[in-house]
Amino acid sequence: MSFLHLPTASLKLLGAFVSSFHPRALRPMLRRNYARELTAWAFLPLMLAGIQAGTMGVVLKKGFEGVEGLGENTIDYAVGAIAASAAIGNLSSGLWSSLATGRRKVPFLTGLMIATTCCVVLMTFIPWTAFGAWMLVSLVVLGWIFWSGVVTIRTTVWRANYPDADRATVAGRIATVQVLVMALAGLLIGYALDRSMESIRLVFPLLAVFGVVGAMVYSRVRLRGQSRLARAERTGSASERASMNPLMILRVLGEDRRYAGYMACMMVFGFGNLMIGPTVTIILEDEFQTDYLVAILITTVIPLAIMPFAIPIWARLLGRMHVISFRAVHSWAFVTASLLFLIAVEFRLLPLLFVAAATLGIGFAGGMLAWNLGHQSFAPPHRDTQYMSVHVMLTGIRGLIAPFIGVLIYTSFAQAGHPGLTFAVSLGLNILGALGFLLLRRQLRRDDHPPAAEPS
Repeated sequence: MSFLHLPTASLKLLGAFVSSFHPRALRPMLRRNYARELTAWAFLPLMLAGIQAGTMGVVLKKGFEGVEGLGENTIDYAVGAIAASAAIGNLSSGLWSSLATGRRKVPFLTGLMIATTCCVVLMTFIPWTAFGAWMLVSLVVLGWIFWSGVVTIRTTVWRANYPDADRATVAGRIATVQVLVMALAGLLIGYALDRSMESIRLVFPLLAVFGVVGAMVYSRVRLRGQSRLARAERTGSASERASMNPLMILRVLGEDRRYAGYMACMMVFGFGNLMIGPTVTIILEDEFQTDYLVAILITTVIPLAIMPFAIPIWARLLGRMHVISFRAVHSWAFVTASLLFLIAVEFRLLPLLFVAAATLGIGFAGGMLAWNLGHQSFAPPHRDTQYMSVHVMLTGIRGLIAPFIGVLIYTSFAQAGHPGLTFAVSLGLNILGALGFLLLRRQLRRDDHPPAAEPS
């Protein structure tokens, strides 16, 4: 191909990529709901940027640094709290699953979207004081408590509305739109705050308006077999329902040993990943003194902007294999990202941080799909919400601890003059988790293809 034809070929490739998102790319029976969901997820991520951990961690660290009543370590642990916010919200997933049992899912989800939007609009009134810092942290955490219900319950909608062969593709397209829009919102927030801290009084109400529009569009989604699903949830045994009772987690994992092994590997692997976010945010200010836009680029925009290019690849891979086999491949993206962060921080290589952020985005792309759909490789349809609730609650437990451990480890290594060694701990945990997935894949293959019996 000559260089003269490269622009034309690039436009055709871009056109094919964009057209793949059109409802006509799916079977007729799936198009109406898909079109409504895709439209809703073009608006909702703009609102979600107002509680996104990477962006809001930067706002907290830079905006409240030096404020009277907030020591340096206090701010760092507050950044850890923001990094843990999604996971803290996940601890409430059992409550939302229990409340949604036997109820209409779409109106329930719409209400949670509006509640999250209210947390974003309240950011408008944050003062630049110690009280304002804790108000910001509280609103981010509360927003993620509401949003965890959306994350937990929407998989039931996807399972009902999209067959197995299409589900990963649809989830991938929705995720692609979501991350692109959220990346755009992160750029907007960074650009605005670099010009004036008071721009939050305009930006956050605007984000909230988009959230309301997205929720209104989503309210028109129809769940196939709603009555049948609600009846099955109401008539199912109590042991098959999601709840806040920790014994529910133990019961599910005790009944499904393969799922228990998968959750154990996710606990180790995910712990390492959850340590990365807050330490990167703190290091960008303490070690590199970046401005808002550069910090948000590394913590939020670059990972999100890379994800659309990786999601279709991961979606095809996940669509043709068990999630255990998928994780045995996908987990090494996070191993690579941890290694790059380690090198970049230890040797003060700011450009390498951009590469590490992009690698992290590749890992996030596959992680988003596997996190939302992976439990369906184990769960029967009527227990989908219960299995997802177990997964979400365990994510919440490690997410409640890991960011603070990450900040504590960073503080120790930074005092010794080696802040980058924080990522050596993440790297070790990532490698242990990845090796665990490889062992689970070997066992999965043995169970699915047992050796032939010797002839007698």
